[in-house]
Amino acid sequence: MTGSLQEALDQAASPVQLLRDSPASPHVFPVRAEFSNWRSEQNSWRTACALLDQSHHMTDLFLSGPGAEGLLRGLAVNSFANFPVDRAKQFIAVNHSGQLIGDAILAHLDEQSFNLVGHPMAIDWVQHHAETGGHDIEVSRDGNSIVRAGDPRLFRYELQGPTALALVEKLTGAPVPQLGFFHMGHLPIAGLQVRAIRHGMAGQPGYELFGPWAEGERVRDALLQAGGEFGLTQVGAKGYSTANLESGWVPSPVPAVFTDERLRGYREWLPASAAGSLGGSFDSPDIEDYFLTPYELGYGRSVAFDHDFVGREALEALSRTPSRRKVTLVWNPDDVQDVMGSLLRPGLPAKYIDMPKARYALFQVDRVLQGGVTVGQSFDCGYIANEHSFVSLAAVDGLEDGAEVTVLWGEEPNSAKLQVEPHRQVTIRATVAPAPFVQYARESYRATH
Repeated sequence: MTGSLQEALDQAASPVQLLRDSPASPHVFPVRAEFSNWRSEQNSWRTACALLDQSHHMTDLFLSGPGAEGLLRGLAVNSFANFPVDRAKQFIAVNHSGQLIGDAILAHLDEQSFNLVGHPMAIDWVQHHAETGGHDIEVSRDGNSIVRAGDPRLFRYELQGPTALALVEKLTGAPVPQLGFFHMGHLPIAGLQVRAIRHGMAGQPGYELFGPWAEGERVRDALLQAGGEFGLTQVGAKGYSTANLESGWVPSPVPAVFTDERLRGYREWLPASAAGSLGGSFDSPDIEDYFLTPYELGYGRSVAFDHDFVGREALEALSRTPSRRKVTLVWNPDDVQDVMGSLLRPGLPAKYIDMPKARYALFQVDRVLQGGVTVGQSFDCGYIANEHSFVSLAAVDGLEDGAEVTVLWGEEPNSAKLQVEPHRQVTIRATVAPAPFVQYARESYRATH
């Protein structure tokens, strides 16, 4: 698609139809698919230590200058009351109606200097306001390796798992610094001072290490040389793409930018290619039925009304009303096997369940039913080898853990996207479970290590 997003919408029958027929693929991880095999690589962050290369699949936005913090504060639901240098946070942005536009990780690098990193939805929103809002600010964008020419500006590695901290101690020759969750420090590795954020990408203890791209190979080699005794395992794109299922993060909710007239200028600024693609059995003709609030994705703890921001008034009202809650749906193994087996029987098969991540659109939204009534939406789905379970993340209406539901799998009618093969729609039984699904991720990984 060429032109602006607004031009594409003006020419389409509806926003839903535009996204249904869009050929845009899901986000991919432009790194090696597997270093060994994806099951062993998934196991590594639970049993030993995983090394994941984040240098290539995310977009970086660098903001500096006197107006940088004010701009970010005015767009984030998060508080900036305690956000000094060497701190990071999940940055969450909503529209004027309190509906989610996107989230990313924001790092406070230096005085008046910030790095926002993640998928493009939130980054586009911030960049638009930085370039059009008259702020005293400098902005630099480093796209992912799919769209960028040349090397990334930064290397970014994840070290995650029970032995990650011991590995860091061996590399640095000193006890690991006592950093709180999303606090940053510097680690001496291979004669370099490497910046580290303490967090748990897959719901396990560890660090995100980052620095200038030219230093990345040296740091990676040091990690690999020291990592043998700690079970260090390099994780490729297949395994990495499932980590969010354990930690309970929904990476690509439909951004709430397609209808509000107040966002027309933003849609005219966005390229049509930013529209993305929509897949799944949820089939409302109204795009607003796909929009979510921070509360529906479990971000209520991050919403702070101690500052003015876009969408504050709407979120204050939403905070006083019941909301769907984020859960994990554990899919019935017999039903999953039946879907896979349909490929081996005559007739039109069910929608193929790819392993380990089953996703064929940027925005995957499937209908969740109970007694034939829609009770929620299911998003990312895939296989967790550590739990021997096929699961999806979902937002559901007031259902307790253990409740039985069904997920409607496949489209009816099939959309025009080339990546959607002809298939029939089926129901898959599922059980409601907590999100994050893994107990350690729910209870421990935000603690100081």
